Amino acid sequence: MVTNEQSVAGPAAEQQGFLHQVKSFGRPFWAANVMELIERWAYYGVRAVLSLYIVDAVANGGLEFTHVQKGSIYAAWAMVQSLLPLFTGGYADRYGYKGTVAFSILIKIVGYLLMATQHSYGGFFLGCMLLATGTAVFKPGVQGIIANANLGNKASVAWGIFYAMVNVGGFIGPWAAGYLRMMSWAHVFYANAALVALNFIILLMFKEPERPAFEGKRPSPVTEFVGILFSSVKNVFEPRLAAFLVLFSGYWLMFNQLFDLLPNFIDDWVDTSGTLAWLGKTLGNPTMLQNGLAGGQIQPEWMINIDAGAIVFLMVPIAALFSRMKPIHSIILGILVSTIGIVLSGSTMVGAYCMLGIFIFAIGEMMASPKKLEYLAAIAPKDKMGLYMGYANVPNAIGWGIGSSLGGHMYQTYADKTTLAKAYMADKLHMTPEAIAAIPKNQVMETLAAQLGQTPRQVTEMLFAMHHPEHIWLVFGAIGIASMVGLIAYNAVVTRLPKPATV
Repeated sequence: MVTNEQSVAGPAAEQQGFLHQVKSFGRPFWAANVMELIERWAYYGVRAVLSLYIVDAVANGGLEFTHVQKGSIYAAWAMVQSLLPLFTGGYADRYGYKGTVAFSILIKIVGYLLMATQHSYGGFFLGCMLLATGTAVFKPGVQGIIANANLGNKASVAWGIFYAMVNVGGFIGPWAAGYLRMMSWAHVFYANAALVALNFIILLMFKEPERPAFEGKRPSPVTEFVGILFSSVKNVFEPRLAAFLVLFSGYWLMFNQLFDLLPNFIDDWVDTSGTLAWLGKTLGNPTMLQNGLAGGQIQPEWMINIDAGAIVFLMVPIAALFSRMKPIHSIILGILVSTIGIVLSGSTMVGAYCMLGIFIFAIGEMMASPKKLEYLAAIAPKDKMGLYMGYANVPNAIGWGIGSSLGGHMYQTYADKTTLAKAYMADKLHMTPEAIAAIPKNQVMETLAAQLGQTPRQVTEMLFAMHHPEHIWLVFGAIGIASMVGLIAYNAVVTRLPKPATV
């Protein structure tokens, strides 16, 4: 989940001990880290449950949008959040990091509040776009504060701490959101709006870091934007770079389904009651045990959070294990492992196997995702290093954008349990369209179960056996394999080119 924010860190400083380096960091550095933790906590808390909220029944407090509508929201979100940082970084350098962060916080708060209060597609879409914009503006500002914190030869440790905060925030957020949504869906958005507002207070605790002086006459914002846009678009068509970005986007198409589609699949099809009962017995928790035996389920967002938890505890040893492997080789192997994980997690109704798949996916993510910046740094011309680093989000934009639309249409047609249950009512029970449409979404399964004299769980198993919704994950797995094979062929070609074979 969060390793796609990893950065290229220089060699660790050898002149000083680790603890001495940590103690030497100033107030701006620690303030930026706390702000990052809070922002990631809020962001991932919302993102972890958002796929469920968007399609949940109105009677349950949800929006009851279709998966196609959900996919269109995420596709636009991908473009805004992934591509806007290509341009916002320059503005943070010119106009101030604290001001940039403050502006982003304000945008994010408005976004969260709109998401809490707007139940029409247009209003909710606007809230999501504001959150995506605020996130894109926040990143360059807070990273600029750290980059200008006089790190010297402590940069490796400094960035390691920063990305640890990313992972910790990304791990805590979904757990907190899972409890908040038990009270109401609106609590998730209001609480995270209040949480991110705390960063206003932290901004008052340190001075604006010194920024590199701008030489010459400052162009107008419009002229500056056009110049940055032209430079970014022109250079992205460099053949080696373009080929890598396009091929790697297949991985990100598959990657984002873990967070945008798998929660819905778990909610519809996966039975975690046995796993919950086992955990209750193992941990000596009688309440958890009884809940599992009674058919209680583990919330999907908590299962998905296995990914973030694995990253928090295993990122350092995984990074050390693959540190000597060439970035492109680590990326290729990581895609293979992630593909195995995503297919396993979506091919079963058994909660334990699904959780195992998520864990395997996380291992592959830790192998592939952090290496993209290292690889881009290896192929970048020395005078275009910063520009190439900005391209790191392009594969995510392409993959997330296309995958959201594809996944939304596929799930709505082939895997949405309510849709399949209604089709059964029409085809097998010969109910009229009017009668089916009159059934509230949260009562469709109970109605069908009553008609068949079965339990809702038995009906779920019947629909799963009839329609095989797990097959949609084979499509995403095939895309992951295609991305891997493409990168293998790409690497075979580029290693013969004059560019140094550090890639």
